[in-house]
Amino acid sequence: MDLQLRDRVILVVGGHGLIGSAVVRQLNEEGAIAVPASRSAAEGLVMDAADDTSVAAGIAHVIETHGRLDGVVVAAAPSARTMDPSKNSEPGQVRDAVDGKALTFLRVANAALEHMRDRGYGRIVGISGQNAYVTGNIAGSVRNAALILTAKHLADETAGTGVTVNVVNPGIVSDDPSPDVPVGTSGQSTPADTARLVTFLLSPLSGTVSGESIAVGHRTRGFTHL
Repeated sequence: MDLQLRDRVILVVGGHGLIGSAVVRQLNEEGAIAVPASRSAAEGLVMDAADDTSVAAGIAHVIETHGRLDGVVVAAAPSARTMDPSKNSEPGQVRDAVDGKALTFLRVANAALEHMRDRGYGRIVGISGQNAYVTGNIAGSVRNAALILTAKHLADETAGTGVTVNVVNPGIVSDDPSPDVPVGTSGQSTPADTARLVTFLLSPLSGTVSGESIAVGHRTRGFTHL
């Protein structure tokens, strides 16, 4: 299937990470112009997604260089493994977790939306996670839930403008995922599994799908979510 992404310009923030790099590869296979960005990029765009000025300058550079910005993926966030499990309920770690994921997404999305609204077209996809739906880790859950809620607000604000905002929620991401899905956990998946869904949501063929939060891998087994 042709996803109509040839020559579309897509900024992938966190484009050198596990999921971000898989998204860049998938976009390249579709003929898109994928621009990976990170704080210390050896290749691609140097952007600190925690800094308003850096984000604004990075997006302006993409538009100046390529003349357009068709889509943005935000996959930049500290790994959950960097959080101290003994401090998952401490306000400081929760605050830092939300800032590192949800506010990073909001910062990048806001900077891109002005250009996209003016053009009447754009696709924004955030990478969250299925632990937004379970308890046991306040910092991990709240940072992902906050991103999902933020994306829904932005999707509603841009309804009818030609700009869509969606979220993809992987479970455990592994190069060698287990087929088992125990009760109370999500199904495992590969980085490429996430990348394929993200790439579809970035394409014109995704149409008016907006405000959605879509799981990759079996969504947490044993729970319903309407």
